Amino acid sequence: MHQFYLVIVRLTLLLCLVTASSVLNAESLESLLMPGEVIKGHEKYEHECTQCHDTASKDKQGQICVQCHAHENIRDDMSNKTGFHGRLSSSTQNDCKHCHTEHKGRDARIVLLNPSTFDHRKTDFLLDGAHAKTSCNACHKPEMKYSESPSDCYSCHKKSDVHEGKQGKKCESCHKTSNWKETGFDHDKTDFPLKGTHKDTSCDACHINQKYKDTPKTCFDCHQVNDIHRGDFGKKCESCHNSKKWQEILFDHNKKTDFPLYGKHTKASCSSCHTSGDVKSEKSKKKLPKQCYGCHKNDDSHKGQYGKECKTCHTSESWQKQKFDHDKKTDFPLHGKHKDVACSSCHKGNLYKDKKNTRDKKTSACIDCHKSDDAHKGKQGDECDSCHNEKDWHDSVIFDHDLTRFPLIGMHAATQCEECHLSTAYADTSSGCNHCHAGDDTHKTRLGTNCESCHNPNSWQTWLFDHDKATDFTIDGAHEDIGCYDCHRTKSEGKLKASKDCISCHRSQDIHNRQFGRHCEECHSTKSFKDINMNKYK
Repeated sequence: MHQFYLVIVRLTLLLCLVTASSVLNAESLESLLMPGEVIKGHEKYEHECTQCHDTASKDKQGQICVQCHAHENIRDDMSNKTGFHGRLSSSTQNDCKHCHTEHKGRDARIVLLNPSTFDHRKTDFLLDGAHAKTSCNACHKPEMKYSESPSDCYSCHKKSDVHEGKQGKKCESCHKTSNWKETGFDHDKTDFPLKGTHKDTSCDACHINQKYKDTPKTCFDCHQVNDIHRGDFGKKCESCHNSKKWQEILFDHNKKTDFPLYGKHTKASCSSCHTSGDVKSEKSKKKLPKQCYGCHKNDDSHKGQYGKECKTCHTSESWQKQKFDHDKKTDFPLHGKHKDVACSSCHKGNLYKDKKNTRDKKTSACIDCHKSDDAHKGKQGDECDSCHNEKDWHDSVIFDHDLTRFPLIGMHAATQCEECHLSTAYADTSSGCNHCHAGDDTHKTRLGTNCESCHNPNSWQTWLFDHDKATDFTIDGAHEDIGCYDCHRTKSEGKLKASKDCISCHRSQDIHNRQFGRHCEECHSTKSFKDINMNKYK
């Protein structure tokens, strides 16, 4: 409705101008009726309406657009049904203003293309693989029109061509859009099929400097620098190795030689035994030793002490694992700690040359080996097994202390031998309590040294002493509240000899100054010093 009024206003204005002047030319009239300014690209045709408009037929409008905007391919695309414009519907192809508009101003955007929502499937270049994640401006440069962007690989990836053009420009013959490094070239169609790790090897690892002709095909030609054998095993690498894994050896030593490999030998490197290229000649193969000592002489920790028959004790499964059965093959079975003792601890000399160092019935006593370990210095005799055994030299002692003059009861049963026996002369140890517990005597011998008269071995804190029964001095009256040290003030050894006279303790409290003698109990009682009994004098 608004446009209708706008037209009426313009017609009215036009009639006024016609009335006012009869000299109004056609250019001024077209400019007056123009709905708005055109873009800068059309600016020079702004006053020549017929350059872009056919006033006789609106259906020809699209054809007029194409005449100027053919871009050397739009018209062909529309005819061949290719490209973006060729894939549009016929109605849209003939109606350019469906997508493009004009008279919106000099800086108006008349190409209504949104890169973020544009469906590239409507073009001749389908985005797949890594292209689907590539930004638009990576291919469509600002100075180029969208339709002018190249569609071949080489135009965009020329700078990334590691072949430097030596392989031509048809990148797609080997590479894929999913991954540039993933090649589609079928090497198996050549006379060198790629197997094993060769499939993952880069092309230039074999084709140095892009040289594809006369490429060597033997293992040694390429891997000579990797030959850790330095040519000692010849050039036929494939006789032992394969392309699947270089470390995986195919050579069957058990079938092709007279020295089958077992145990640790299966994991040993070839050069451990073949040290001087001996595999090159059949004659030199026979020189290789087949006995253990021939190869392991330097590994012999016994220094030849046990001879050269290593297999009598050791196996190829583990050098440290011994199979010699001492219990069955000797008359000295190994029990207890003897199982873990090293052979050299008993066998000091050469096992075969020096028979004296081999255990027999004459040298099977403990003292023969453990004389230097005898803490008793021979005072307990040579029969070590009367107290000790092979399980544990120190803890598993079978000596019965209860058969001695000092049975172990209470806490003494859990006490270590060394707590009481400070030396190996066990018989010289005193049985008196104070001999061991002098340092624990809180009484400082004021109560004597006969600890057992109050204490017992069950607990040092548990004690029981009945003064009334054990002595001839009854504790009663005020004496019940006093401590032992109030009477027993001096140190003493053995039995106590405390005085029973009152005056010996109460001399300072005697107000009579000994006028009534030393026998305080004749007048006083133990209940109270002030309690006087005079009845006996009445």
